[in-house]
Amino acid sequence: MTASYRAGDAAACAAMFTLDAQLYSPYAAPAFGREAIEALHKEWTHGGVPDKKLQVLQSEGSNDTAWTLNAYSEDGGKVRGNSLAVWQRGRDRVWRIRICSLNDDQREVNHGPTKS
Repeated sequence: MTASYRAGDAAACAAMFTLDAQLYSPYAAPAFGREAIEALHKEWTHGGVPDKKLQVLQSEGSNDTAWTLNAYSEDGGKVRGNSLAVWQRGRDRVWRIRICSLNDDQREVNHGPTKS
């Protein structure tokens, strides 16, 4: 996913998702289905994102379902956050994302820590 994102390959990014996947993001309206997810990634990856970073923080699974908690960043760390992805293993035995929810960390990046 990282290599595809960096290269601006929206189709390859979308191929990581099931045909009926759901993507929730603070950066856009929800996207339902692989075609909508590819269209969204075309906007996000236009021209490539050479410093995109993705890191799996936690993961667990059982049988044909798994989840990952991930950290992401780009634009020199100006855009960063976490994502939670639910993975499903298909009949072809390939793991793809069924549901993904992104949460940005802009509060800390742009405004500093909140005061108590």
